[in-house]
Amino acid sequence: MPGGVSSPVRMFPPHPVFMARGEGPWIVDVEGQRYLDYCLAFGPLLLGHAHPEVVGAVQARVAQGALFGAPGELEVALAQRVTRHVPSMAMLRFTSTGTEAAMHAVRLARAATGRDAVVKVDGGFHGSSDSMLVKAGSGAETFGVPTSAGVPRDAAKHTVVVPFNSLPAMEQALRAQPCAAVIVEPVLANIGPIPPEKGYLQGLRKLCSEHGALLLFDEVVTGFRLGLGGAQARYGVVPDLTLLGKVLGGGLPLAAFGGRRELMERLAPLGDTYQAGTFSGNPLSMAAGLATLDALAQQPYDALDARAASLRKALGDLARDQKVGVVQGEGSLFQLFFTGDDAPVRDATQARRAHGAAYMALFRGLLERDVYLPPAQWETCFLSFAHTPEHLEATVEAFQACLGSG
Repeated sequence: MPGGVSSPVRMFPPHPVFMARGEGPWIVDVEGQRYLDYCLAFGPLLLGHAHPEVVGAVQARVAQGALFGAPGELEVALAQRVTRHVPSMAMLRFTSTGTEAAMHAVRLARAATGRDAVVKVDGGFHGSSDSMLVKAGSGAETFGVPTSAGVPRDAAKHTVVVPFNSLPAMEQALRAQPCAAVIVEPVLANIGPIPPEKGYLQGLRKLCSEHGALLLFDEVVTGFRLGLGGAQARYGVVPDLTLLGKVLGGGLPLAAFGGRRELMERLAPLGDTYQAGTFSGNPLSMAAGLATLDALAQQPYDALDARAASLRKALGDLARDQKVGVVQGEGSLFQLFFTGDDAPVRDATQARRAHGAAYMALFRGLLERDVYLPPAQWETCFLSFAHTPEHLEATVEAFQACLGSG
């Protein structure tokens, strides 16, 4: 395996820690060492590792067969659950990954509008399809250039990149050429959590409606994590299409995209827009998804958000006292940006100024103290319902020791 890993962000020098199992808020390596886990598989494990209801549902399902290549009742049941919690998704399609969901949603938006250009936000990650792997331009009208080798310029030339939290830049992009869609993470979560400023998402909704572009909310990270209704319920903004993933599958490969009925009926076999997948809607993921959503419906989101806010404050006070940076996030998301001051990080340009080497020094120090973070400055840390106040207190003490005040 290139780099010894199946996904590049898992690698860190000299080599990553190989994990064997998880239990609640803990992840356990192959040598039996336990770590308090704030990576949580980069977001999906909102219930913690090996939640008994999810484990039981998957065990019961696998004994009946893992895959049929035919519809099953669990798909219908899970689709009904999702549309009940996220009413903007009147119809949906299941996929295996968020990359697939984004790729198909963008294709659907282009088919529905007859336009090619798509606007994305600098720093927003929407999977690894060619048209989404673009660098940010220097202005609102700058078309993307490939971020990765092997991506043809023709595949990226219809992607326009604008800064997050800038409505003037978005308006300029939408005025410059007819655009099929604006795709955005409501909380910018794949470069470290950057919340939307007041009125930003509402402004996007207004601009898209005025210019005939579809608004796509990529809630692969925020869906079900910021509440059962996701970021759109939290901020009161209704997109045209929504992408879900991560928490939806409870640890198994599962994503979805959906929206208004007239849009979704453009998909084959009803319409002229093709989307398919052998593993889409597989029974194991459906069982895990149902068990996850049913368990989440019984969980106190307000209490989790309050614990996360308390952790952010404690770490933020520590970061300010040590003059290393700023802690920010939303809901159960958080991250320490090593920016050197406590000014809020409001877009990707500011996030990239953070000191990655300093973060990795913190990462290694915490690893020695049995705390596991995502191994990159430009990722997001997550809490689960399995983390207790006692776990958070121990975490703050570990941060204090690493940052020199303990």
